[in-house]
Amino acid sequence: MDAYTPNLFADLCERPKPQLRREHQHEVVRAPVEAGKPFPRLMVHKIELMPTKDQAIYFAKACGIARHAYNWALAEWKAQYKAGGKPSEESLRRHYNAIKAEKFPWALEVTKCAPQSAIQNLGTAFARFFAGTSGYPRFKKKGVHDSFRAVNGPDKKGWDATRLSGGDDLFRSRPRIFLAGIGWVRMRERLRYRGQVIVKSVTVSRRADRWFAAILVETTDLPHARKANGTVGVDLGVKALATLSTGEVVAGPKPHGALLKRLRRLSRSLSRKKKGSANRRKAKDRLARLHARIANIRKDALHKLTTRLVLENAVIGIEDLNVRGMVKNRRLARSITDQSFGEFRRQLLYKAAWYGADVVIADQWFPSSKTCSCCGTINDALVLGVSAWSCGCGADHDRDAEP
Repeated sequence: MDAYTPNLFADLCERPKPQLRREHQHEVVRAPVEAGKPFPRLMVHKIELMPTKDQAIYFAKACGIARHAYNWALAEWKAQYKAGGKPSEESLRRHYNAIKAEKFPWALEVTKCAPQSAIQNLGTAFARFFAGTSGYPRFKKKGVHDSFRAVNGPDKKGWDATRLSGGDDLFRSRPRIFLAGIGWVRMRERLRYRGQVIVKSVTVSRRADRWFAAILVETTDLPHARKANGTVGVDLGVKALATLSTGEVVAGPKPHGALLKRLRRLSRSLSRKKKGSANRRKAKDRLARLHARIANIRKDALHKLTTRLVLENAVIGIEDLNVRGMVKNRRLARSITDQSFGEFRRQLLYKAAWYGADVVIADQWFPSSKTCSCCGTINDALVLGVSAWSCGCGADHDRDAEP
């Protein structure tokens, strides 16, 4: 790459402006001042659980009761609002507690945290809806994102809804977690954070036939340390997951495309099974396990790439892609969604805030592929199907190799 290329991402706003057709607004996401320093922050570690048969039944009950409480609160919210009232999450929780023993006695079979946290989630959903960051809350469906949460509440000595085995020695004892109403449950691995750790809450969820615990802790520890302070630009694509301004090409695993034949076969097998039969349940579990495997392969590749980028670079440049518009192309939709551009950006932004990296988001209409990296001239005649082109200054360009 030539000497002009690093400036494209280090300070995009200083591009030669006479050739631009409009003033491009490049967003710069600055890292917090305390980023990379040892200060208390909330971190989550998701660990697979190894429950016994009775514990798995308890988890399923708790998820069902949490789903019922959420749907009840949503229906009650709609009814009160339609009647001219002003419903709130706090009033709905008090009302649910008052009628629970009489109308929903089976809700007493699990920890009280399950229905209470579900109604709190509804309050958060409405807060996001009124803020304009999400849509109107919808009713939950059985078997879709089953979960419940146990919250420890204020920091004080005494009984907790959840805690890890070992007390102060969390890293030498057997990896177990205590959940109110069920007791100790084995975990696949230990908590990754060291030093002083305060467990805030645990969200137990099911994916296919496996149970997981997302442990929210307050800690001053970060999983990794910064390695370098470079500058890099990242171009996401379909042929390769990412092309870096250093010339490195990161090939994505494309798990959906690789396992598409098997996915279709299991989907056809499920459609042929009689509804309500044991064979249909088994076929559904096999299909769910494959979907989980595809998602895990994709997330693993994205986590490894985004972590490496923020640890090796202090300034990272990316494009503001219109993914919703891109997937309308029926020939490219599967390949685009298989690379998961939105998840890449989400991970990059929160990790950059952790480790002190600045992210420069190029304007959506910035002609980066049409702009010569040597003289700054814009090639308006360049179309999407043309990859390689030559500038009047004598420079040769390949849009797949130059982000």
